[in-house]
Amino acid sequence: MSPASTPRVRFAPSPTGYLHVGGARTALFNWLFARHTGGTLILRIEDTDFERSSEEMVEGILEGMRWLGLNWDEGPFFQSQRLDLYRQTAETLLASGHAYPCFCTKAELEQRRAAQAVSAGCPPMYDRRCRTIDPPLAAQRKAAGEPFAVRFAVPDGRSTGFDDAVFGRIEFANAEIEDFVLLRSDGIPTYHLSVVADDIDMRLTHIIRGADHISNTPKQVLQYQALGATLPTFAHVPLILGPDKTRLSKRHGATSVISYKELGIVPEAFRNFLALLGWTPGPGHKDREIFSSDDLIQLFSLEGISKSNAVFDNDKLAWFNTEYIRAYDAEKLPRLIEEEWAKAGFTPTRPREEILAAIDLLKPRARNLKDFATIFRAYFSDTFDYDPAAVAKFLSDGAVRAFLVQLSQRYAAAREFTEAETETILRAFADESRIKAGPLINGSRVALTGQAVAPSLFAVMANLGKDRVVKRLASSESIKAESSKAD
Repeated sequence: MSPASTPRVRFAPSPTGYLHVGGARTALFNWLFARHTGGTLILRIEDTDFERSSEEMVEGILEGMRWLGLNWDEGPFFQSQRLDLYRQTAETLLASGHAYPCFCTKAELEQRRAAQAVSAGCPPMYDRRCRTIDPPLAAQRKAAGEPFAVRFAVPDGRSTGFDDAVFGRIEFANAEIEDFVLLRSDGIPTYHLSVVADDIDMRLTHIIRGADHISNTPKQVLQYQALGATLPTFAHVPLILGPDKTRLSKRHGATSVISYKELGIVPEAFRNFLALLGWTPGPGHKDREIFSSDDLIQLFSLEGISKSNAVFDNDKLAWFNTEYIRAYDAEKLPRLIEEEWAKAGFTPTRPREEILAAIDLLKPRARNLKDFATIFRAYFSDTFDYDPAAVAKFLSDGAVRAFLVQLSQRYAAAREFTEAETETILRAFADESRIKAGPLINGSRVALTGQAVAPSLFAVMANLGKDRVVKRLASSESIKAESSKAD
């Protein structure tokens, strides 16, 4: 079967785990390529590992893709519902002599491989003994109900290669490729068979996947050739490593995409960060790092994929996140923040326009979405935690707390409550009381927000409004050095 005239690509995760960072990057590259070329992205769930696959993991994969904004055009297709196709493909290969029945039992295979490993000192390979069984005898054994697997007959004495869009020409000596299993004795296909049968049936033109699949590719190329199908373009993308240059794993932190959502990362930031792991947009954008989805779609090409492995840098991801939060319109952020408020168990008690103003004030200081429900909670709720270290540093002096109570009375009498006016009142009170303004400013900040660090105090006061400022400052003497709750 010939491939389609317009590009057709697929993302084919296995639902034996949630969508992880490497899989998400593969999905993103396929999505960008499809959108750049006007092609089609197919979502295929490779769920033939019946013991480890689960509906929960399928939903986790779909949730991760939706969160990243990676919509697909066809599917999801499930391999568990396509078993007839794989068995028919195996029969075709048997009929053409490119495959043969293997009657070796699991115990026999393990015994012979163990002997090979001892004698040869190298990884064992199937010794091809069933390949020499006369076809009539093999037919008799099959007819008698003897269990058998189907193995591909790798041609002798040559090599199998393919042109990779990232790594160039890659060749494997056939002597290094064992006669691999296509169909197990229980009728369940192996990855090697199902992936080729599906890719041909779905008319895929490009296979974009991780470089860890390079060793699988010659086995797939051999099947394409045996089935008379046109090879797709293979593009193997580099692996993602942790900061210590080892394969990214849980020891480096979160690896599930949804875990990053739960950490307060915004999807656009994660998508931008992922796109630059192993891909560069070209010399005209050498020093640029922030790219919108439209930018990425316009600039993406297979030629920009690096041969070198990428390094996952959590600090860099945090930087992307702060940049995107800072750039967000305040009208957009509440949709993302509301989930964090719900997790924290509260609903903002302020009018919407005040909430939006508070978000705008806080955006430049936000590291992630969770900040709006934790260290920024005092801007949205009258029930919030005081940071014990901040209280100990700036409110441990009883005299300062007493002065803040007096300051609250000045603010209660104020006719205006603008940023400029609140500053004027505080500094005038400090002069009259013959104390420095610094302790009042630092103490007020903790009394009003629970934190030692915040935007300009007087911008905070103007945002919180007169009533809240007066009430919180008036309660300063009741704030203890340990963490507590505001009334």
